[in-house]
Amino acid sequence: MSSETITAPLVEVPPAGGEGRAPLAKKTLVSDHPTWCPGCGDFAVLASFYKVLEKLNYPQESIVTFAGIGCSSRFPYFVNSHGGHFIHGRSLPFAAAISLGREDLHVFNFGGDGDGFSIGGNHLFHAARKNTKMTYVIMDNSVYGLTKKQTSPTSPIGFKSKTDPWGAMEQPVNPMKTLLTAGATFVARSHATQVNHMIDMMHRAALHDGFSVVEILSECVEFNEGAFDSANPRKGGAFKTIELKKNDGSPEDAARHDPTDELAALKLALDPAPGHFGVFYQVKRPTKNQLERDLIARTREKTKGASALQLLEGTFAKMR
Repeated sequence: MSSETITAPLVEVPPAGGEGRAPLAKKTLVSDHPTWCPGCGDFAVLASFYKVLEKLNYPQESIVTFAGIGCSSRFPYFVNSHGGHFIHGRSLPFAAAISLGREDLHVFNFGGDGDGFSIGGNHLFHAARKNTKMTYVIMDNSVYGLTKKQTSPTSPIGFKSKTDPWGAMEQPVNPMKTLLTAGATFVARSHATQVNHMIDMMHRAALHDGFSVVEILSECVEFNEGAFDSANPRKGGAFKTIELKKNDGSPEDAARHDPTDELAALKLALDPAPGHFGVFYQVKRPTKNQLERDLIARTREKTKGASALQLLEGTFAKMR
């Protein structure tokens, strides 16, 4: 093997995104052709995510799209970036490890209502309370679509499916209330028919320093058609948006929502489905990333910058 071969770079840095490089564009981001059913709301979510990445203009090689299992979790196939799948419901701890291990990466995790609120509910709770820096997009269609229509955690009472042919009897999960009480520091909701709103919510979530979640109502046209028509103006519904406080001293501002007020956010979350859309909650709290950086720095100062080998040798020396 020649010396030229040995010293040559193994991977050529993609010439897109970042300062001094060509702007990140959809043609650069598009990977495999989406394989969702015609009319699925996830197509619009994907198109909106491309727009968000174009606005953020991150270096392409610093983007990570990760997912669990389900229709929505096919996202990594369709985005030309680093990414992958993990087992059903367990993608969040894997994505958290990526975020903690590589501060230079921007981690986006995708899942559905089953992946997030059923088998992955425990991991969602702990990812939220630890406030690891990442963005989680939950495409909620209130049905298990990939396995051809079973009741999901967000299916409404009375929903008839293969698992509940008589109609669902259990109280459905309230996504906003769940995310707020779990400790997420950015919580928002959007609708797959409202593209500009989706782009805005995902963009805000990506810029948030902490664990940010956007629930997007995304219709499954095969197994839960019309589920979210009540929030779609084109179907006669009402898309009720949250107007955030401007702190401009005006009388109108008193009626606007303060996203730092957890109690106010919980009150909004208790509105009957489909409820309101927009930013429910956003606060600044130390991230797990920052806390671990601080811990490492304090430990290195305490050990006077000793190497890992030196620390190990010192430990063994105490055992003699």
